[in-house]
Amino acid sequence: MTRFALIGAAGYIAPRHLKAIKEVGGDLVAALDPFDAVGILDGYFPGAQFFREPEVFEAYLEDNPVDWVSVVSPNHLHEAHIRLGLRQGAHVLCEKPLVVEPESLDRLAAMEARTGKRVYTVLQLRVHPALLALRERLQGEKGKKEVVLTYITSRGPWYQKSWKADEAKSGGVATNIGIHFFDLLLWYFGGVEALEVHLRTPTTVAGFLELERARVRWFLSIDAAFLPKEVVARGQRTYRSIAIEGQEVEFSEGFTDLHTEVYRRTLAGEGFGLEEARPGIELTARVRRAEVVASRPEVRHAYLG
Repeated sequence: MTRFALIGAAGYIAPRHLKAIKEVGGDLVAALDPFDAVGILDGYFPGAQFFREPEVFEAYLEDNPVDWVSVVSPNHLHEAHIRLGLRQGAHVLCEKPLVVEPESLDRLAAMEARTGKRVYTVLQLRVHPALLALRERLQGEKGKKEVVLTYITSRGPWYQKSWKADEAKSGGVATNIGIHFFDLLLWYFGGVEALEVHLRTPTTVAGFLELERARVRWFLSIDAAFLPKEVVARGQRTYRSIAIEGQEVEFSEGFTDLHTEVYRRTLAGEGFGLEEARPGIELTARVRRAEVVASRPEVRHAYLG
């Protein structure tokens, strides 16, 4: 049985990893989190040892080796926690964004070479059946596509008081909520040829992206004020839309088991490593640092008026 340790057991995304580890037949040996409200462990791995201090956790792993360390801690801690896993002679599967800054990828690549172990990340949209099928279709088509990306996932007042609102820790809105959509666009349409940022606030970022095979107007926000009226009427707080040449991409369903599928593929040697993650991380870093410019009508997202 494949032995796992988990870093970040009290976090929002931890249940998806616990479920995935269970469903791929793994055994969670140990879990770490400074916050001790982790009763959810009982529903998946009641025998897992729990630690609040990284030093004690790491010492335990020295005597109780694991095959994999899953990292689901806050974004700015990912590199340190990945390194912890590699030091223990384990492969690492880390929640997205793999790291906040591109330079971290180079350091981790060097550590992979020293340890002989690998680092993988969760790019779950790449295993979504509808999105996989769409990529296959797009690969056979020529010319640049006109694409509009809109993603609004509203957050309450707690967000501005959490680490997520600290750009140095989370990478800001573009990284924290946009990384998987940027990765998807790059995977579909190739590398970046031009980038414009038209709006950047603590809650919203928008702009224009020219890729090898697409021109993309994009809008990302955690502000519920941008939710379409029909979405609010349905009592929903998230709206995601990708339109290619005016045609909506349908992928509203099928999200339930994506983490499990990522785990299955990763354990089978088909995971997404450092170089797969690099383009998205480099792009979001550019978005974070780019000068905000006035938008031109021909490349302006409709939500900017």
